[in-house]
Amino acid sequence: MKFHKANCLKGTVTVPGDKSISHRAVMFGALSEGKTEITNFLQGADCLSTICCFRQLGIEIENRNSTITIHGKGLDGLSSPSSTLDTGNSGTTTRLLSGILAGQSFTAVLTGDASIQKRPMKRIMEPLSMMGAHIESINGNGCAPLKISGASLKGIHYHSQVASAQVKSAILLAGLYAEGATSVTEPVLSRNHSEIMLRTFGASLLSNGTTATIHPRPRLAGQKIVVPGDISSAAYFIAAALLVPGSDVLIRNVGVNPTRSGILEVAKAMGGNISLLNENTDGEPTADLHVTYSPLHGTKIAGDIIPTLIDELPVIAVMAAAADGTTIIKDAAELKVKESNRIDVMVQNLSAMGCSIQGTEDGMIIEGKNPSLQPLTGAMIDAHGDHRIAMSFAVAALIAEGETDIIDSECVSISYPGFYSDLQHLSG
Repeated sequence: MKFHKANCLKGTVTVPGDKSISHRAVMFGALSEGKTEITNFLQGADCLSTICCFRQLGIEIENRNSTITIHGKGLDGLSSPSSTLDTGNSGTTTRLLSGILAGQSFTAVLTGDASIQKRPMKRIMEPLSMMGAHIESINGNGCAPLKISGASLKGIHYHSQVASAQVKSAILLAGLYAEGATSVTEPVLSRNHSEIMLRTFGASLLSNGTTATIHPRPRLAGQKIVVPGDISSAAYFIAAALLVPGSDVLIRNVGVNPTRSGILEVAKAMGGNISLLNENTDGEPTADLHVTYSPLHGTKIAGDIIPTLIDELPVIAVMAAAADGTTIIKDAAELKVKESNRIDVMVQNLSAMGCSIQGTEDGMIIEGKNPSLQPLTGAMIDAHGDHRIAMSFAVAALIAEGETDIIDSECVSISYPGFYSDLQHLSG
């Protein structure tokens, strides 16, 4: 798909429901007794993979427009699937579902696309095995396909080496079926959607600093869940409005959970003009985001903030490419094991657009360009099938001279099927 420079972005946009929360609402609803109704559910390929897997596990799920109705059967209501569970491109589905399957009374095999079959699963296999799970990497490489045979589990206190909501959630979900309490301590607090929502459904779960503890065998009850807009999807419009001169954009009803909203802190640190309007702190906090064009300057991004913006770092790198001065991103080695190696791919593609960028073991060093004096140039961009790369370079194209052609641009359907039409609407 081909993209060109924009004059300005103006208007209002509502981004799709949060991907992380949509996944979890389906999973927890399936494990609850009674009906769960989810509104503003993200109809992206990843979340539809979660629905498909739970249907295979015997759960009746209705999908009408953006409303999902789940007829839960309780913790012991899942049934043995008749075929392999296909998680598509979804790491969340693969890892969280592994935690649930570890405590069942049957054996299941789950796999995904070529990308999923390269992503590291030892990070969940090891703690689940410590709990007594029988989990095997069929190809012996620590990746999917995974064969999981349900077993009697025991609670553990696991000290995770990575701040990963997927690792933490997989262990906590296995803890629902374990004998005794299960705790996870992280080096830094990762996104806490699982903790918030599990408590909403009735789980006995305590959070204390970077440690979450769950007690087994709660009686989960169906709920009505309203999914806020996904800040990871909003990030592209935040960046675009900051970068394109004359822009003035309002993004409605965005989730601003502090474990996810690091991009707001970084954008403000770079000189970005962002206001939070109509804030709501009931359950998952939300706000409308008002963003206007702002000349940006470089900054350093490292340490505890990284887990709160790991998915937004590609578009933050685009912001850095058009900022005055140098931006340094550190402590982000997790970028290497996403849908693509996002460090290598950002270096490859931003270099093609004329940016001076260096990849490091755990991040990037980006020499910003003043776009009014030395703009980025359009180029052939390879998204490597990674939705966040494709959307980031659609934003970069808005400030680049000449034409930008993005290969694999359709991969945005993973998380935001209507992204290009919403971007076109704002840019006129």
